Amino acid sequence: MTADPRDRLIVALDLPSVPEAAAMVERLGEAATFYKIGMELTYGGGLAFVSQLVRAGKKVFLDLKLHDIPHTVEQATRQVADLGATYLTVHAYPQTLAAAVAGRSASGLQILGVSVLTSMNDGDLASAGYGLGVSDLVRRRARQTFESGADGLICSGADVGAVRDTIGGGLKLITPGIRPAGSAVGDQKRVMTPAAAIAAGADALVIGRPITAAADPAAAARAIAAEIAGAA
Repeated sequence: MTADPRDRLIVALDLPSVPEAAAMVERLGEAATFYKIGMELTYGGGLAFVSQLVRAGKKVFLDLKLHDIPHTVEQATRQVADLGATYLTVHAYPQTLAAAVAGRSASGLQILGVSVLTSMNDGDLASAGYGLGVSDLVRRRARQTFESGADGLICSGADVGAVRDTIGGGLKLITPGIRPAGSAVGDQKRVMTPAAAIAAGADALVIGRPITAAADPAAAARAIAAEIAGAA
């Protein structure tokens, strides 16, 4: 990963409209270089905003969590590859991963498999019919993502150590559910501080509300980037 700690901080633009997202990017200025556009903003016109950010010199993580029949995933990934985003997420099922890797072709788009959402715990998986707990399922998804030829895995900071033990340095590990000390946990169930996640082996962190809901988003982003630099 880059030596610039700002490139290891992905600011989640989980906002309802493109004008609000653009205003947040303006407020953050040079304090942030990498942005996540998820489903909420995508469905509010955010796909065109991806190219706008790329033209402005920013990096984009397009968090669509694709999961469908292989043909559909492959063709959707092929469309996304033209936008200029750095990352695209798909659910880490073998067929889905393979289809996304095929669809990105030689575009440079990097595919990230989503292991287990950080809003879920063992009880949630059991209710959904899974026979594995979070730790075991994340390990399985890590192996499947590595074997697919995808580039990285989305996993909780609490799972980073187990994933590194399973696949070594073969995948970039991108960690959501990050909350600086003293921040509200919100709807997350498996959280970790920025410093702890980096020390555990995460390559980059996805952080939204602790930055975008702060009184001074740029100051909040700079503080987290400094924490990342200190833990690296």
